[in-house]
Amino acid sequence: MIDKVIIAEDQEFANLSVQKTMDDLQVKQYDYAFYCDDALAKIKLALQKGEPYDLLITDLSFEEDGTPQNINDGIDLIRAVRAVQPGILILILSGQHRPADIHNLFENKEVDAYVRKARHDVKELKAAMQALSKGQQYYPRALAQLVKQSNTYEFTDFDITIIRLLNEGYQQNEIPAYLKQQHIKPSSLSSVEKRLSQIRDELGFSNNQQLMVFCSNAGLL
Repeated sequence: MIDKVIIAEDQEFANLSVQKTMDDLQVKQYDYAFYCDDALAKIKLALQKGEPYDLLITDLSFEEDGTPQNINDGIDLIRAVRAVQPGILILILSGQHRPADIHNLFENKEVDAYVRKARHDVKELKAAMQALSKGQQYYPRALAQLVKQSNTYEFTDFDITIIRLLNEGYQQNEIPAYLKQQHIKPSSLSSVEKRLSQIRDELGFSNNQQLMVFCSNAGLL
């Protein structure tokens, strides 16, 4: 049973979704922290009082506003919280879609659930909390499919380089000059075109834009 929750989130509009979920699930107490340092301090204080939180809900990114902080992002907060309260449940609620990072957090048993901020995040957040209440992890199927797809295709360093250059704004016919300058082989335009075509065919994409989005979402760039 999840009765006491702390939410680390610096965007007020996102807190509305969380508040609705907490109310719908009749969570007895939920507190907010707009900074990672504050969230960690509240968790430590609750432990000292013998009234620990059951669940931490945190974003992955926090905007800097000039306030000095020791912890500046969600991943560092998660690890700091795990160090002081290993048994707390942790749910990521974030607009940042970083499958590789999130998958590693699950693999290392650092988080228990992930929900992406989106149009229907209230529904998914509720499903995630219900799963956690039953002692289950919440690992979205779409995330699992994306990680599986990126893991089944073995990108070479050359692949990542040319896709990264496209993502940075290079035109395809400008890439060979960069490759030659960096002494990367093969460096001909035909080699670049052929390799990109092979990758697109293998992953089922019709254009380079889809490929760039996929690699970015998979944390490869």
